[in-house]
Amino acid sequence: MRRDELRTPCYVVQEGKLKENLAVLRTIREETGCHILLAQKAFSMYRVYPLIGSYLDGTTASGLYEARLGYEEMGRENHIFSPAYREDEMPEIVKLCDHIVFNSPAQYKKYKDLAKRAGKSVGIRINPECSTQEGHEIYDPCAPCSRLGTTLEQFRAQMTEEEIKDLDGLHFHTLCEQNSDDLAKTLAAVEEKFGGWLKQMKWINFGGGHHITRPGYDRELLKQCIRHVKDTYEAEVYLEPGEAVALNAGILLTEVLEIVENGMQIAVLDASAACHMPDVLEMPYRPPLKGAGEPGEKPYVYRLAGPTCLAGDVIGDYSFETELKAGDRLEFQDMAIYTMVKTNTFNGMKLPDIVLEREDGTCELVRSFGYDDFKSRL
Repeated sequence: MRRDELRTPCYVVQEGKLKENLAVLRTIREETGCHILLAQKAFSMYRVYPLIGSYLDGTTASGLYEARLGYEEMGRENHIFSPAYREDEMPEIVKLCDHIVFNSPAQYKKYKDLAKRAGKSVGIRINPECSTQEGHEIYDPCAPCSRLGTTLEQFRAQMTEEEIKDLDGLHFHTLCEQNSDDLAKTLAAVEEKFGGWLKQMKWINFGGGHHITRPGYDRELLKQCIRHVKDTYEAEVYLEPGEAVALNAGILLTEVLEIVENGMQIAVLDASAACHMPDVLEMPYRPPLKGAGEPGEKPYVYRLAGPTCLAGDVIGDYSFETELKAGDRLEFQDMAIYTMVKTNTFNGMKLPDIVLEREDGTCELVRSFGYDDFKSRL
């Protein structure tokens, strides 16, 4: 099957581009000796986990189900972090995961003995209170009143020296699709505030949000940060990229269902921002579209919108060289990350098919969804 034979809407993950990203990440691993894990919260298409596992060290999870998925489908290192763990899930989490990171001293004290008895490595997520983001507070773990991570004040007040000695590592995650200069700034804050304990740690986890595979990313500075920590504190370094693994490695194919007019031309698609690309509304952002331009850049301007009843189910305004008509196919870019993991069936919308496009251009239908997938959730 070729791309033009696929039913819309569908996500098409491109094996060749995925390999390009993975090769970059493997080079970082080999040149620095760090460990790199797939953050499943961004990309959980387990059909390609064997491929990813041949390049990376394993997976990291945000909860029990992701932990189980990484354990079953990749079977390499399996890490987990959660702002708070459910007591009834902890026995299974401890069986599945190698590293368990706690969000607070209270969570650490509650579960560390259970984890230690099972021979697991335990750590605490710290909050260096060093914000490097602009305009997206929803994605800023260092924003005022953040629930994510333990501040220096809390660490000092709530942890005894004996409890700190039982820690295997410290974890910080402050970035979101950012360059290594922001990592360097954050690392300096971590050293300033927590440097007195870093030499006691077996590992230090830099978290995710590193846009390592983006053109222009400063990989040399990233490698300097990793080597600095390894040399200075004699600790293993972990990175947990999600978007960098599948960045620009997938598309969303959609079809124009109808053209309506109300102050401007509006193309109603069979793909929904609310259901199939929710980051468009959450971020918010305007996703790249193959062959289209900014409004006014090309002769014909359309607002692209989804088929749900939500008035704000709008993807964005785009311009085209020719007029759109019902039946035309459009190709949204960079649709592997934070899409399949966030889809929903609001309004009874059909979930897009999941397709793997091989390097030779042939397409494998990995998963198709129907009415039962909608009904079974209710």
